[in-house]
Amino acid sequence: MECQRANRPSNLTSQRQCKRVGNLRRSDALACMDETREKPPVSSEERAAKKESSRWDAKEALRERKKAEDAFRANYERLKAERLARESKS
Repeated sequence: MECQRANRPSNLTSQRQCKRVGNLRRSDALACMDETREKPPVSSEERAAKKESSRWDAKEALRERKKAEDAFRANYERLKAERLARESKS
């Protein structure tokens, strides 16, 4: 059984084509990262689903915010009533 490592080249960039960009050499792997890729067109169904999802998320966030505000207000009123009761006793 031969070692697979012995069959590999010591310098992987020697097998790849390199481009010159100014004073730098760039391998094809890096050059393809620079290319701008166009996004595939989004269908109207996908857009509608995304819009509905964002609406649902916004409504859920508002519900959570209202619940937190109501809890805060109830606690505030309870503490205020306790404070007024203590002050009236003294």
